[in-house]
Amino acid sequence: MIYDIMGYLGALLMGISLGAIGGGGSIFSVPILVYLFGVNPVIATGYSLFVVGTTSLSGSLSHIRNGNINWRAVFFFGIPSITSVFITRTLIVPNIPNPVFAETIFEVAKPRFFLLIFAFFMLAAAFAMTRKKKVKSDSDKGTNFLKLTSAGFFEGALTGLVGAGGGFLIIPILVLLGKVEMKKAIGSSLVIIAVKSLMGFMGDMHNDVRIEWNLLIPFTLVAIVGIIFGSAIANKMPNEKLKPLFGYFIFIMALIILFKELFLKYFIY
Repeated sequence: MIYDIMGYLGALLMGISLGAIGGGGSIFSVPILVYLFGVNPVIATGYSLFVVGTTSLSGSLSHIRNGNINWRAVFFFGIPSITSVFITRTLIVPNIPNPVFAETIFEVAKPRFFLLIFAFFMLAAAFAMTRKKKVKSDSDKGTNFLKLTSAGFFEGALTGLVGAGGGFLIIPILVLLGKVEMKKAIGSSLVIIAVKSLMGFMGDMHNDVRIEWNLLIPFTLVAIVGIIFGSAIANKMPNEKLKPLFGYFIFIMALIILFKELFLKYFIY
């Protein structure tokens, strides 16, 4: 019971994170589903796509109404990313062997392999969020759309592999390559995450993954409540202050996952 309460509090925090900074949904949801609800890590990556996608879709509606979407960036980055994540979830993930790198010194169970990759991406996200960046103007001037499209394909493959919505990678790319101002980068990120995550989840449905709707529905509803609060926070507090705080938090979470997976030998799936 205590784990369920902690899990739903985590879902609330996940929604707040998405609403406040436009990312971090899977960084919360995957560890919560694995460590508090006992979901297999491989299945949890698929579950997180549904939770993050549905929650992001709800949060993006207010940004659309307020005009906080850069639709050119969504198009040039989002379509390649969405295509890549669907291909990854449908064709690549099911064909990764278990254990990974079988009969080699690097042999590791498939669930642990996913979590280790996820933890390293969390470290990279923490570094990106804690760096001080000057907010760029919302303009197409200086934007290299070929680079933005290439980045979309690459980001989609990575986030499809680990079952992440990818906001922690999308926002830095939109700001640095797309020259999108922070508020519009958040709104654009939510649109991309929503479509991409739900399509990735459809790829899992195509692979006949058993879905525990009695867990997913209440978890997602709590996260939607969180994104409403998060959006309110974003309107009152500068994102430049929220980003580094969240970066330090996910840095700690990444270290905890790495410690469990690399040093606690009795921790077996």
